[in-house]
Amino acid sequence: MPKVNMPETDEHMRAFAEEVFASETKGEGVRDEISLFEEQDDCPILKQEMAYHLHTEEDIEKRKKRLQKSRIMTLPPSMSDQARKVLAPVAEVLLDTPTYLEVPDFQRVAIIGDYASGVTMDDFEISCKGVYRALTIREKYMRLAYQRFPLTTSQYLRDIEGEPFKPEHSVQPVFTSPPKEGEDPFNTKCLPENLSWVARMKDGVIYVYKDAAEADQHKPIENMPAPHYETFIDDMNFLIALIAQGPTKTYSHRRLKFLMSKFNVHEMLNEMEEMKELKLNPHRDFYNCRKVDTHIHAAACMNQKHLLRFIKKSYRVDADRVVQNIKGKDVTMKELFANLNLHPYDLTVDSLDVHAGRQTFQRFDKFNAKYNPVGASELRDLYMKTENHIDGEYFARIIKEVASDLEDARYQYAEPRLSIYGCKPNEWAKLSGWFNKHRVFSPQLKWMIQVPRIYDIFRGRNFVPHFGKMLENIFMPIFQATIEPHANPELSIFLKHVTGFDSVDDESKHSGHMFCTKSPKPEEWDIVKNPSYSYYIYYMYANITMINHLRKARGMNTFQFRPHCGEAGAVTHLLASFMTADNISHGLNLKKSPVLQYLYFLAQIPIAMSPLSNNSLFLEYAKNPVLEFLKKGLIVSLSTDDPMQFHYTKEPLMEEYAIAAQVFKLSTCDMCEISRNSVLQSGLSDEEKTHFLGADYLKEGPEGNDIRKTNVAQIRMAYRYETLCYELNLIKEGLKTD
Repeated sequence: MPKVNMPETDEHMRAFAEEVFASETKGEGVRDEISLFEEQDDCPILKQEMAYHLHTEEDIEKRKKRLQKSRIMTLPPSMSDQARKVLAPVAEVLLDTPTYLEVPDFQRVAIIGDYASGVTMDDFEISCKGVYRALTIREKYMRLAYQRFPLTTSQYLRDIEGEPFKPEHSVQPVFTSPPKEGEDPFNTKCLPENLSWVARMKDGVIYVYKDAAEADQHKPIENMPAPHYETFIDDMNFLIALIAQGPTKTYSHRRLKFLMSKFNVHEMLNEMEEMKELKLNPHRDFYNCRKVDTHIHAAACMNQKHLLRFIKKSYRVDADRVVQNIKGKDVTMKELFANLNLHPYDLTVDSLDVHAGRQTFQRFDKFNAKYNPVGASELRDLYMKTENHIDGEYFARIIKEVASDLEDARYQYAEPRLSIYGCKPNEWAKLSGWFNKHRVFSPQLKWMIQVPRIYDIFRGRNFVPHFGKMLENIFMPIFQATIEPHANPELSIFLKHVTGFDSVDDESKHSGHMFCTKSPKPEEWDIVKNPSYSYYIYYMYANITMINHLRKARGMNTFQFRPHCGEAGAVTHLLASFMTADNISHGLNLKKSPVLQYLYFLAQIPIAMSPLSNNSLFLEYAKNPVLEFLKKGLIVSLSTDDPMQFHYTKEPLMEEYAIAAQVFKLSTCDMCEISRNSVLQSGLSDEEKTHFLGADYLKEGPEGNDIRKTNVAQIRMAYRYETLCYELNLIKEGLKTD
């Protein structure tokens, strides 16, 4: 039985959550680009309250007990009682430091005394209870969906509950290993046998049944549990209330300031020692460390010069090729350009007009228009679509050229997103047909599926009768291909190379709907209005969870949920992703919520950040929080987002790293740490990560780091690990009963 008992979410909590949601979304369109929490504390009421708590006898006694516990905790558990008595006074001054086999000595920052970091003891205990419950909520939903949760955090949670930690309880996603030399990645002979199971949708979630009779009675297969709808809403309401809770906001803010200051001191004391480690590391530097572009869209994966060169080449070779059919009339490429009053030889990168500039800042509509070369949607359909008169041949060739460049670079990988809209049930068949026909495979590419949140457009044009149909079009073909792979061979092969799902659209668009128990079920959502971000996220997560249970049972690869989140809009987007996402892209709005930022740190949730993309759309480069997040210990990686719009060179990912290194003055160790984060965050298989990061990469701290492969200093890894343990130990101390 756990030692810590948390109250259930009641009606008062729900009402408070609705109040917070309303305040978060009110006037979203007229807010500043980002509201900073980093302001000087100047609150007379708080000072008076602190002074009162510092001098009351009860609080003095509590602080003494906490301090005594902290002294004991600094000593190794195996030390004898006699030794403890002798060394107890010394422990007040010197913290015991862990010893590692391959970590050089370095200077540590030790804080002796009150663990509450300046907040009152009551606030400290309230904050720790809230943070503990939030972490258990995330752990629950990550395990349910076969997504990752850090071992260190899990160990501390079990310790708090008084239960033993069992490594076998941790779960990892399953990804397809790269084909061996001479092996065909499109081979269908290795597919498992078909089953007679049945998949049906109920209340927006697809369940799997042994046969039609059990489906009629709604008796799904037992070892494939779905997330509980009401429990999810209760957990979400608790988190909404938590991020608005005064004591927890103050505590989180102070801890984040401490983490920033601690890293600055660590850097000042140990920068040269870290550099010394790297200089002594043979054959490895930043250039030959593996790095993954964790967030890139396939339709814009080439730079503008590459696209221009390809357009000119295709015109030179295929000018008389039929590339369109308009109302039964064939149109050649030469005629297409003539109709647009264009000639490819006259085009320049400027006239192509696909690069984002000053005009796109805070204008997502103008940014989307940049996907049309020369402003012509016809050219977008011809060169950047998988469905057209030539079956997406040019798009496939462009992607294969980008992949070839990555193979030449050798140490760079990418995770391009392809779109599934949910408008028609045959979208998966067409996309997988394109993938197999043009053999768009490369060991440097790991594919992801992005789902645009544009139900309102489809409903307005009467393409779908309700939101449930859109969900069915997105997910039902995957269930069918998993149950009967030989009946859907092309889709089954394609799914082997897909690692996750993304949810994309302009986050600044506000729906006005709060996801709650009163929300209509997807089959009942038949209005033209778009559901809220949280509504989309929950139903995507729920269906991905069910798919992962099914695919795990069949010995197939599983999928991660990796949505765009926190680029704009309300902070509640980040809250929904905290519950459901393995990792996210952007995360800028974590600056608005110290509680969520602190939770993302404790849960070690990876964030793919794209400063150049943000610079053109939502946030000036110098104000980007990527450096701040890195210093505090959040798991950040760099990504390009859309090289066609934002980058100039043949190697856009290296361009992203180079600019960040110059603007933020990143050290080699910083950049290699970001590179390592990108590999960990990515959908590369266990076999590849073992080769790129070392055999023990799943272990946390310096034990899991092979400096010969990652070029990340062991001193840095030890610092990160000890800092995380220190913060988790605070939560543990705050929950101890006197």
